[in-house]
Amino acid sequence: MRIVFMGTPDFAVPTLAALIGAGHQVVAVYSQPPRPAGRGKKLQPSPVHRAAEEAGIPVMTPTSLKGADEQAAFAALGADAAVVAAYGLILPPAVLAAPRHGCLNVHGSILPRWRGAAPVQRAILAGDVETGVTIMQMERGLDTGPMLAVVRTSIDAKTAGDLTAELAEIGARAMVVVLGDLPAHPPVVQPAEGVTYAAKIDKAESRLDFAMPAPDLERRVRAFAPAPGAFFELEGERYRVLGADVVDGDGEPGVVLDDMLTIACGAGALRPTLVQRAGRPAMDTAALLRGRAIPAGTCLAVAELG
Repeated sequence: MRIVFMGTPDFAVPTLAALIGAGHQVVAVYSQPPRPAGRGKKLQPSPVHRAAEEAGIPVMTPTSLKGADEQAAFAALGADAAVVAAYGLILPPAVLAAPRHGCLNVHGSILPRWRGAAPVQRAILAGDVETGVTIMQMERGLDTGPMLAVVRTSIDAKTAGDLTAELAEIGARAMVVVLGDLPAHPPVVQPAEGVTYAAKIDKAESRLDFAMPAPDLERRVRAFAPAPGAFFELEGERYRVLGADVVDGDGEPGVVLDDMLTIACGAGALRPTLVQRAGRPAMDTAALLRGRAIPAGTCLAVAELG
């Protein structure tokens, strides 16, 4: 097929690669404009932008698709289908209607559960047992379009980073299968029951509130790993917790119970296993404690977010 690909983060790169590998003609790639990043705040292209350039595919980075000129340029590409994966811009009706087979989206949840911006993190936070990828036909609503395929996977003890990478590969394979035989994947209307919305993650959610039960905090650690990273504060320094176990323990919430950084919670206790201090690499807790003692009885506060 003649394909226009639309995506921005790492999650979208496997789908672009799979389309190219399957022999589709990717005539153009749309991605978010380069953003300032790094210490020098130089403009950096998105992961999809870089992958497209390496493949020799023209890249478009409009700030909006609402203008008539942008919509005309998109239609002029004459695409059989547009494939969308975490693009980040709203597609107006004229763009949705331009490709012969419309716009097909790789969405990281089992729709209609977790429509919206952060389906992976919300699934982990909610304690869902499984999630997956839905290939859907896009329409004007927020992830409301009919489904062409669903592939499921268990969440287990995966972090958001691990699960996102897995879903990216699952979605890439599923999209290639769907495009390879569209008649075998007729659109199915999403169920009216079970709709939930995956709101964008607010950085305030990354605070570890030790008044919460330990299992909830462990899910929060996994949902925010590797970024933005759940955290606590000690003596004005923020410690990002990137891995943790739920263990037995009882005490005043936020108080360290032993020499292994076991922290009392509203119910049970949390023992961080992977911690990162500001400006330093992540390290296991034993290594952290060799360089920075946090004795039993220490009370851990939460930093104010600026």
